[in-house]
Order: sequence, then structure tokens, then C-alpha cells
Amino acid sequence: MPSPERRPNDVNVRNEISMPDDEVREMGGYTSSIRYDWTKEEIAEIYNTPFHALMHRAATVHRMYWNASEVQQCTLLSIKTGGCTEDCKYCSQSVRSKTFVKPTPQMKVDEVLEAARRAKEAGSTRFCMGAAWRELGGKKNAFKHILAMVEGVNAEGLEVCATLGMIDGDQAKALKAAGLTAYNHNLDTSPEHYPNVITTRTYEERLQTLQHVRDAGLSVCCGGILGLGESDNDRVGLLHVLSTLERHPESVPVNALVAVKGTPLGDDEDIDSVDAFDMARVIATARIVMPRTMVRLSAGRLSFSDAEQYMMFSAGANSIFNGDKLLTADNPAFDDDERLFGKLGFVGKPAHKGPMIGEDELLGNVHVTKVNQGVEVTHVA
Repeated sequence: MPSPERRPNDVNVRNEISMPDDEVREMGGYTSSIRYDWTKEEIAEIYNTPFHALMHRAATVHRMYWNASEVQQCTLLSIKTGGCTEDCKYCSQSVRSKTFVKPTPQMKVDEVLEAARRAKEAGSTRFCMGAAWRELGGKKNAFKHILAMVEGVNAEGLEVCATLGMIDGDQAKALKAAGLTAYNHNLDTSPEHYPNVITTRTYEERLQTLQHVRDAGLSVCCGGILGLGESDNDRVGLLHVLSTLERHPESVPVNALVAVKGTPLGDDEDIDSVDAFDMARVIATARIVMPRTMVRLSAGRLSFSDAEQYMMFSAGANSIFNGDKLLTADNPAFDDDERLFGKLGFVGKPAHKGPMIGEDELLGNVHVTKVNQGVEVTHVA
């Protein structure tokens, strides 16, 4: 069987050559382009589209840019658990919450590499390491070991991601030099709702970290959490911030809050739970306003049935976290995801390879209008 046709692996090359900013794609009566000037009103109009129509549009846009059968599998490991000084109201690792999580020291390099090997054997192609602290700061010894972890995981043939709180420009460059692929730093919610959830780190500080990551040449992974007591307008506000960054994040994780007793949000009985329709609506809107971005179905997946997860994939999700833990939250086991992929006909995206070109593009169903110096040139992809 011939190898599938793929786009370039380097995201900058891919976006410049294969899916450039200066083109408009058309299929099935819908048009899509890469925009950084979305208004909140435009995004709200998309978000509030009747659900059946929103799903149809998102699924069509998804197939204009991606192969809908390919889904990236990522594994997240907590390399330093608990004891965080932040006051995030959703987090079981905060010292301000009384939960089952007990602070543990940073894992040893060999332990992390063994976990990465197990993840690779189970089908993961991206390995993400998370540390529970506010910022990397002056933790020089810890950082030295983290750089060794990045180098070691990269040597295993896996893409490497890290989420270590706030980092500065030099730290971002050092991670890039060690072989880091991407850095995760979520905005969590809208700027307006954010102070109701976190007071120990500002929204602007989060944006500064994203800029350090971008300037170092790393891929940006940035998304949010549903179920923090936010309104629909806050969900639109988060998507507005993400879609009007200088460049869209390469991946946007969409999380459903896993409420933990002992945390302020876990103990708040007035907070509405997140259902599959909430998740699908946000994923679909993200897919439409950021069509080149990989949308990751993240925390909370264990609470959704196979059919509900399929609805989220249909909305445009094309990446998941697998393995039995997401930091401290339960997650579907590797075997469950292998069974789900088989049921849905999905294949995993290989590490260090570009995404497969979509079937509709290969069949010539995607019409592309390229705008070059004011001249429009239309062709069939």
C-alpha cells in the first residue's frame, strides 16, 4: 500500500507553502481562510449557529485543511506533582486546596524516559511533561534535568512538549535547543472571567510567556477549560483572543473541568457541568476560526461516551491525550483508545511527520483561490 501524501512536517514551511495565509478555500458551499482580524461579534455569530448547521460547517472546514481520519495521540506526564503556590480554583495541585494530591519531588530523568518508552509502545507520538509550579524561574538544577528529559525523549523518536508555567526568553530558547517541539501554556478562559478563577498570575503574564515561546521558534499549544463558571460569551472571548494572536496557536486543547473535591470549583455546587454539546460547540467554532490549528480533545474525555467523542471529532478535533492520567485526572486507558480508533476508522499521526493531506483535497473537491499582490488565481487543490 503506498504511503499517504503528507504536508511538510515543519509547521512554518507547511503554512507558507501548503496552507498559506493568502488563500481562500472553498468546498460544499463554505469558504475558509486564515484570518487574524476576527471580531467577537463574528465569532459569537458562528458559536450561536444552530447546532446541526455549526457541525456541518465545521466538518466541511476540517476536511478542507485536514485528513479527517488522522488523529494525533499525545501522552501527558506529571513530572513534578502538587505543592503549587498558585490559587487556580480548579486545580487539585494548589497548596491552597485540600485534596488527595500530595506534593512529590521532581521525577528522575530515567523514570521519565521509561514512561516515554511505554507511551511510544502504546501508540503515542507526542510526549508532554508537566510541572506543578507557578514559573520555572531560578530553578537551575530542576531545569538542567528537564533539558536532559527533553533530549532523551526526543532521542526516542517522540515529539516533545512541556508545560512548566511561566518561562522567559532564554529558557524558551534552551528548551528549543534541547529538542522541544511545543510548549503548552493555557489561557484557561476569557480575559473578563479570568480574575474570578486565578489571581496569582495575570492574563498578560500568560500572553508574555506565549510570546517567549513563539520568539524561540517553538510551536504554541494554548487553549482553555470549560466548566469554570464561565458564560457562553466568555467561551467566545477565549476563542477571540486565540484567533487574533499574531499567529494562531499550532494546537488548541479544549478541556472539560474534572471537578475535584477540596478545590473551590469542585466544592461549588452552583457550577454547571459541561456536556458533549458544550464541548462540540467550542471545538467546532475553534475549527472554523482557526482552520490550520490542531484542536486537541483533552481533560474530561473519560466522562464522554464513544458516540459523544465521535461528535467532537466530527466537530474538528484531531488530537487527543491518551494514557490513564492527565496530570492528576483520570483519562481513558491506551487500550480503550485503541479500541475507539478501530471502531471509528482513525489512524494515529506519526511523530516528526507532517499531517496527511485530506481525501477531499486529493480528489480535487477543494477549490483554492490564491491572492497574490492583488491578483486572484483560482485552482482546484
